[in-house]
Amino acid sequence: MQSGFVDMGSLRVHHMHGGRGSAVVFVHGLGSSGYMEWRQNLEATAARHRVFAPDLPGYGRTDKPRVRYSIPYFARFIRRYIEDRGLRSVVLVGTSLGGRIALEVALEQPRLVRKLVLVNTLGLGRPQVRMSQMAYGLVTLPRVGEAMMRLTRDALGWAPVAVIRRVAGRYAGVSSDLKTTMDDTYLEDLREMYAADGFQSAYLSTVRSLINPRALLGGHHDVTKRLNELKIPVQLIWGADDPLFPLAHAERASSLIERCKLTVIERAGHTPQAERPEEFNRVLHTFLDR
Repeated sequence: MQSGFVDMGSLRVHHMHGGRGSAVVFVHGLGSSGYMEWRQNLEATAARHRVFAPDLPGYGRTDKPRVRYSIPYFARFIRRYIEDRGLRSVVLVGTSLGGRIALEVALEQPRLVRKLVLVNTLGLGRPQVRMSQMAYGLVTLPRVGEAMMRLTRDALGWAPVAVIRRVAGRYAGVSSDLKTTMDDTYLEDLREMYAADGFQSAYLSTVRSLINPRALLGGHHDVTKRLNELKIPVQLIWGADDPLFPLAHAERASSLIERCKLTVIERAGHTPQAERPEEFNRVLHTFLDR
């Protein structure tokens, strides 16, 4: 895998890319990046496929313009990224918010997507909100969100590493070895992103577009009713212990998609690709090669 930049109009985009074969595009989730989210998966996939993992606008090392960040905005970015790379039809792999973005692309631009992999994905049901997720609601408040983001940025610098891992692990339902799942390189990349100009504004804009009265009451981002439109092969990979998007979401989605397989990864929470990478990669590669 190689790290590099491409220009998409006025937007400078960072991405990881490498390998040969059929194209696989990875889409990261909220508060992450291509090189952070998929750090345990890209090299293994690139052994047999041509792999791309861009940082979404506002995240990682991609530019952070002052725009309204939303699912349609990110979906347009992924569509253009695919087209700019000269790719005709790809496998899209998305997790959490990235899964919902991948769904948007597959539903609105089906010619671009030949297979779809959804990992603990937003948009397949109403999220479970526990105390550890209440911060999502707080960051939507004017000034409160900005203060919380500054506090998080500073805490990443002074809080003991063990405490950072424990808090983040509880939030994501991580039950595996926290030192492996969130190693020192990952935490350093997280500090770098939180310190970057424009990241905090991009993050808050994204969350505020996701959490609003329509979304909370009626599932504004829920696309369950449209899943029967998917005619391509779909693989659902779900951490069994996800505290935010329960396994019931995946089970219902699997019953509604014509050509769908669900694989549950035990002893994994919201990020099975990092918590159980060997098992995740085995499932992913079996689906890609089928």
